[in-house]
Amino acid sequence: MATIHQAENTVITYPTASGGTVASTVPVGAVYAEGSALDWGASLVEGAVVQDENVAPNAPWSTVVTEGHVLTIVDVGGNQSADCLLYNADDPEERYSVPDTLAWQGNAYVRTGTVLRSSEGRPLMTVVGNEIDRQDTIGGACGKESNTLRYGHHVMFHHGCRENFLAEASRRGLGVRDLVSNLNWFMNVPVEADGALGIVDGMSAPGRRVAVRAETDVLVMVSNCPQMNNPCNDFNPTPLRMIVVDPCGPASPDDARPPSAQDTSTPEDAA
Repeated sequence: MATIHQAENTVITYPTASGGTVASTVPVGAVYAEGSALDWGASLVEGAVVQDENVAPNAPWSTVVTEGHVLTIVDVGGNQSADCLLYNADDPEERYSVPDTLAWQGNAYVRTGTVLRSSEGRPLMTVVGNEIDRQDTIGGACGKESNTLRYGHHVMFHHGCRENFLAEASRRGLGVRDLVSNLNWFMNVPVEADGALGIVDGMSAPGRRVAVRAETDVLVMVSNCPQMNNPCNDFNPTPLRMIVVDPCGPASPDDARPPSAQDTSTPEDAA
């Protein structure tokens, strides 16, 4: 696990705009801890690597995955939620649908074999490899408004996944109306017997992976979740590695080094 930035249950007092104070155990300004244990992994599926990039802590990322190609997402630091949206690359009006996906499979969790369906009920991607028990698609995405409601007004200036999605969507000609309920790769959101949900300690670890195959050309948008108010990643946002392979091409040599030369996003990009 990554280094914890602050002792558990330490109470900190913050000033409010009205001149008062608020007490909280949530640290402000949690950032990636240099020297954290990282495992950059490799593709879960053999084939020719057509794209290999890492997403900096807190940053957004997107790409178009060609039909038949497989995207492997590597949880480099462990328990780092990769919030994810999917769109038909040729017609973004058709996009990932949580209710269609869950209704077709009759299960609330995303596992190996789950077909990620669109708002038209058509397959967008299929989970072909998965190294944790279950993946989440009902927990939603954090944002400034929801963070303020859950954690207090002293965190209202923090950007979240919603802000990351909006920043990346603008680069793809999309906007607010195109944001829908999302996937949360590597986040643990159990559904209790009474229907209650909870965001609890993750089940992932450095180097754990999930792989999804594109059933059509798919625009994949990811927010490397800041999680600055949630203890599930020890208040230590870590990188993600995104590897796209063509399974029909010649296998590329395994390369588990940090793909730093191929960085396409930074925390500053997400601000």
